[in-house]
Amino acid sequence: MVSWMICRLVVLVFGMLYPAYASYKAVKTKNIREYVRWMMYWIVFALFMAAEIVTDIFISWFPFYYEIKMAFVLWLLSPYTKGASLLYRKFVHPSLSRHEKEIDAYLVQAKERSYETMLSFGKRGLNMAASAAVQAATKGTGTGACRTATRRMTVGQILRRSPGCQPGPERSP
Repeated sequence: MVSWMICRLVVLVFGMLYPAYASYKAVKTKNIREYVRWMMYWIVFALFMAAEIVTDIFISWFPFYYEIKMAFVLWLLSPYTKGASLLYRKFVHPSLSRHEKEIDAYLVQAKERSYETMLSFGKRGLNMAASAAVQAATKGTGTGACRTATRRMTVGQILRRSPGCQPGPERSP
């Protein structure tokens, strides 16, 4: 439990916060070399975070799992080891280059389907809201409205104002 908390803190500070600030500085100073370095880092780190979801479920019981994970994040970040750059150049870039057309086609298809799905959900939601409003309006004009009104008004006042309401038994407030 303690190693999990320390690992979360290390990943947060050294895996996200420091790189985010360094990326901000690279963009602000318009240093292309640093900008490319941090772009490679973020791509590798995103893949690490996606893999972490699976590994946390299945192999977090492994001895020194969290310690290895912390060391890996520090290795990715280190300017001496250039771990993120190494992984990006050796594995990520070649793999993405090989499958770039398929990934792009999948993303276009996903965008189209998500747009159609959102339109469908929007139409359903509007239909449900409209039918709920109609049902509430029809129920509101029935005897329920008369009962609510009888607590504050006399029977004669109710009959004069609402001809659809029938007088019921008198209730005291």
